[in-house]
Parts: sequence; C-alpha cells; structure tokens
Amino acid sequence: MLRLEEIISSIESLPEDEFVRLRNWFAERDWERWDKQIETDSESGKLDFLAKEALEEKEKGKLKAL
Repeated sequence: MLRLEEIISSIESLPEDEFVRLRNWFAERDWERWDKQIETDSESGKLDFLAKEALEEKEKGKLKAL
C-alpha cells in the first residue's frame, strides 16, 4: 500500500496545470477501458437483453422519438 500512498502524495503536490493534465489522461484511460468492456460484453451476448427489451417496448408503442 505504500506505493499507492506515494502516488497519492505525488498527485496532491502537483501544480494545477499538471493535475489537470493527469486528470484528463486518467479520464481518457477510464473511458477507453469502459468502451472495451462494453464491446466485450456486447460481443459475448451479455447485452442482448437490452435490444430485446427495446424491441418489446417498440412493439408496445412506448418508445419516444429523439
């Protein structure tokens, strides 16, 4: 855990502009991981229930136009 504590300490001591760069970098990596997970789940069929649910709602006339 010491390593994490050192990282946190280093982050807290960053100047504002470097903190903003780190935050943006971290957010981008987080979104990349999220996208990869969604893609993996979609390819494996884990999200098929969402399409089925949407089609059922469409058949019932419960969908709203965007």
